[in-house]
Amino acid sequence: MLEISFVKPALPKAGAIVALLAEGAEPAGLLKTLDEAADGAIARALDAAGFKGRKGQSATIWAPAPGLTKLVAIGLGPLDKLTPEGAEAAGGSAWPAISGETAALVATDALDAPVAVRVAMGALLRSYRFDKYRTTEKAEDKPKLAKLSLAAANPTTAKNAFAPFKAVAEGVFLTRDLVSEPPNVLYPAEMAERCKALEALGVQVQILGPKEMKKLGMGALLGVAQGSAQEARLVAMRWKGVTPKKGDKPICFIGKGVTFDTGGISIKPAGGMEDMKWDMGGAGTVIGLMAALAGRKAKADVVGLVGLVENMPSGNAQRPGDVVTSASGQTIEVINTDAEGRLVLADVIHYAITQYDPKWMVDLATLTGAIIIALGHEHAGLFSNDDALAAQVLEAGTTTGEACWRMPLGEAYDKGLKSDIADMKNVGGRPGGSITAAQFIQRFVQGRPWVHLDIAGTAWSSKDTATVPKGATAFGVRLLDRLVADHYEG
Repeated sequence: MLEISFVKPALPKAGAIVALLAEGAEPAGLLKTLDEAADGAIARALDAAGFKGRKGQSATIWAPAPGLTKLVAIGLGPLDKLTPEGAEAAGGSAWPAISGETAALVATDALDAPVAVRVAMGALLRSYRFDKYRTTEKAEDKPKLAKLSLAAANPTTAKNAFAPFKAVAEGVFLTRDLVSEPPNVLYPAEMAERCKALEALGVQVQILGPKEMKKLGMGALLGVAQGSAQEARLVAMRWKGVTPKKGDKPICFIGKGVTFDTGGISIKPAGGMEDMKWDMGGAGTVIGLMAALAGRKAKADVVGLVGLVENMPSGNAQRPGDVVTSASGQTIEVINTDAEGRLVLADVIHYAITQYDPKWMVDLATLTGAIIIALGHEHAGLFSNDDALAAQVLEAGTTTGEACWRMPLGEAYDKGLKSDIADMKNVGGRPGGSITAAQFIQRFVQGRPWVHLDIAGTAWSSKDTATVPKGATAFGVRLLDRLVADHYEG
């Protein structure tokens, strides 16, 4: 992970310097000092480049002073309209221009400490890189910058303010690592073992295997796993950042963890199937979230549950037409074995209710392609039976830039799940596929306040954005951490 440090304002003697300029603002702080030392050459060069400080605008001046390789100017837009997300985007935008340097300083000394902290967070998030399996990459193609310094008026204040952000970034990186891993390396048992590492942060971790789950009647989850040589796991993680009082209930996050999804007997097309290594994105987010909460010592009682399976075709695989009995006792006719995530969630949600009696639940799953058709890759689909909880999740998504869009639920959609021989089918047809999937899950929440996030379109990105490099996004870690911080710590 990129090392972030906050230092007293002083012009560096080597490397690159990043200057953050608001639209219409005059050079200030270190930039002003550098410009004065160059007899106004910096300001003239930026003016010649047409740099006005507009949001998203950037310009590079090479060798601006003896020893310095470059000056990278990043526009912030009007300072009175600068949001925390905008400050993070500015920091993230600077990273590609300085990653090849051996030293770099961001001149944030003329900005308030909260802005400097967000700039640092943006640069840190963008610096993520999964290169574990690259053995022949040329040195010039690798980032060289290992430490990024930020000039701050009060370095100690900025450092202390940055600490919880760093903990959240570590949670984000953990999720990105998990989602990026190939499926021959990260299978259910291995993913469960990686959860054990959270014990070092003070998280209580319990792992259930097939025998324990069979005793609990988890026929829906185990039915998905039965075609694979890799055995299923259920992992329960609990962070007790407060001592619960009598009558207090924990809050609960639940993740779908299909470490590879072939579709089972209802097998997927070969093209693009390799992407199904990240069908455990919901579980990856829950694990990273628990790391983030524990890392920043969140004052909350939080349970994280992940159901881990591999969905494979074999002579022992679940068949279309099979009927399974869930842990809740409800029976399910399996029409399509590629609608497996909802089966996993059904049993894990029931386990959450019976074992922890949560105040409310949020589940995350790369559940349906239908949500991508509806919302593209810009929003996660949000379904809920509780308006207040839904509003809080939507607000947290807006605050962190992990946007959600609320989708409908209703009895009319529920009718599509009617089965001729069981309590329900596991699919309701193509129309409104993400909605009927949510209706299916809702049958297992027992009326508890609940939000379902379909992150199929947001768990993985095919392009770089300001703070998210191409690949695993860790969508939901920052959103749900913010949800806890804003509404459930005390």
